[in-house]
Amino acid sequence: MKVDFLNLKAVNQRFEKEFQTAYTEFIASGYYIMGKPLIDFENAFATYCGVSHTIGVASGMDALRLILEGYKSLGRLSIGDAVAVPANTFIATILAIEQSGLKPVLVEVEEMMYNFSLSHLKKVLNPKVKAIMPVHLYGQLSPMKEIMQLAEENNLLVIEDAAQAHGAMDENGNSAGALGHAAAFSFYPSKNLGALGDAGAITTDDKALANEIRSLRNYGSTERYVHEKIGFNSRLDTIQAAFLNIKLPHLDSDNHRRQEIGLRYIREVNNPKIKMPAYSGSKEHVFHLFVVQVENRKAFMNYLKNNEVGCLIHYPIPPHKQKALPHLDTNSLPVTESIHEQVVSLPMSPVMSKEEVDYVIRVLQEY
Repeated sequence: MKVDFLNLKAVNQRFEKEFQTAYTEFIASGYYIMGKPLIDFENAFATYCGVSHTIGVASGMDALRLILEGYKSLGRLSIGDAVAVPANTFIATILAIEQSGLKPVLVEVEEMMYNFSLSHLKKVLNPKVKAIMPVHLYGQLSPMKEIMQLAEENNLLVIEDAAQAHGAMDENGNSAGALGHAAAFSFYPSKNLGALGDAGAITTDDKALANEIRSLRNYGSTERYVHEKIGFNSRLDTIQAAFLNIKLPHLDSDNHRRQEIGLRYIREVNNPKIKMPAYSGSKEHVFHLFVVQVENRKAFMNYLKNNEVGCLIHYPIPPHKQKALPHLDTNSLPVTESIHEQVVSLPMSPVMSKEEVDYVIRVLQEY
C-alpha cells in the first residue's frame, strides 16, 4: 500500500462542486479585489475564533508583519524593540520580526511539546523585550495562560503565530486566535484550513489595531487614492476568501479526524526507536503535523520510503543556522538543535482511510 504524506487533491475534491459555483459567481460579479466574499469570510472567521475583528491578508507572514507594523503605527512598538520568539519555528516567524525593524530574541523550547520553555522565556525577558510571539507549532497550543500572566506582569504585547493551529482550543474552550492580543493565521493550501493559494488573516479584539491594519494592508489607505501612511499591498484574494468560506464549516470535523489519527499513532505504536509527541487527547492539539523524533533519521526515512509511506522534515535547519540570519544571538539552544536533527513528520490528513492509518501503524511498529 502507498500512503501519501498529504493528498491535497483528495482534501479539496470534497468541495469541488461548491468551489465551481463560487468561482462562477466570482467571475460573474466583475468585482475581483476585496468585496462581499472577503467580508463574509472575515465575519465568519471572527465568529469562529471568538474575536471582534478578522482582517484578511495575502499570507501568514504578512499577517505577522502587519500586526507588528500596526503596533508600531499605534506607538506600542518602536524600531529596535525586541520580541521573544521560540527558536524552534519556521523562518517566516523570524523574518516578520526582522523586516519590521525589530529584534528577535530566541527562546529555547520544550523537547516533547516543541513550544516555549517557560523557564527560558522568563530568563530572556528584560526592558528591551516589548512583545512575546508564541508559536502554536505543528498545531499544538503554547502555554498561553502562563504566557499571558508573564505579559501582564511585564506590560508586554502577546502576538500568536497561529499559522498551524486553526481550531485548537484551550481547556476553557477559547480558540487559537483569541488567546493573545492579536494573532496571525496562514491559509497556505496544506494548513488545516487551507486556501487554493497563498492567503492569511489577522484576528484581534483591539479595534484600533484592526483599523490600523485594514489601512496598512491597502497601501495605507481607507479612502481611495488618499494615503495617510506608508502601507503595503497585502489583501486576501476575493476568490480565496470564497473558497475558505466553503471549507470553514468543516474545520472542526476535519480537526477531530486528525485528533483521532494522532491518538491512534500514539496509543498503537510502541516502538522504543520512535519518540512520540506529547498529547493528552484534548482539543489543544489539532495535528497540522504529526511529528516524531528518531535518532537515525536518514535510515528511518529510507525505511518509510521503501515501504511507500510518505514523510517530510519540518524543519531541517533552525532559523539561527540559516545563512540569511547569521547575526542572530543564539546563546545556547541544545534542545532546538537536537529537535531539528531528529524530527520527522508522518502522514496526517482528515481524508486518510482507516486502512491507510492501519498500514502506517504497522510499518512504524516493524521499524
